[in-house]
Amino acid sequence: MTKNVLIVDDSLYMRTVIKDALEANGFTVIGQASNGEEAIDLAFELQPDFITLDNILPDMIGTDILKVYKEEGLTSKVIMISAVGQESVVNEGISLGAIDYLVKPFTNDQLIGAMAKAS
Repeated sequence: MTKNVLIVDDSLYMRTVIKDALEANGFTVIGQASNGEEAIDLAFELQPDFITLDNILPDMIGTDILKVYKEEGLTSKVIMISAVGQESVVNEGISLGAIDYLVKPFTNDQLIGAMAKAS
């Protein structure tokens, strides 16, 4: 089974941390997006197996991006990753189809665990 991932985060540092952790565990990062518009375009263009999605982006919030994914029938499994950990936000992400929601800072084990749960 392929494990292609699109990483969405406005921070290059966070994208690098996530990419390194995923690639060390057998995932292939096929794209990176730093804003919501890229996140939507790349998701439909690349059709990744997984998407890690930050909730706070310069132009959109992750839950709005999730709504677009859901409405347009994207089949990628999404794991939300955000510094915003309020229960209402986490619940909204899950209700919109996210498989898991990690709060920053997270450990590599938490990230890989969430990916395994989504598989």
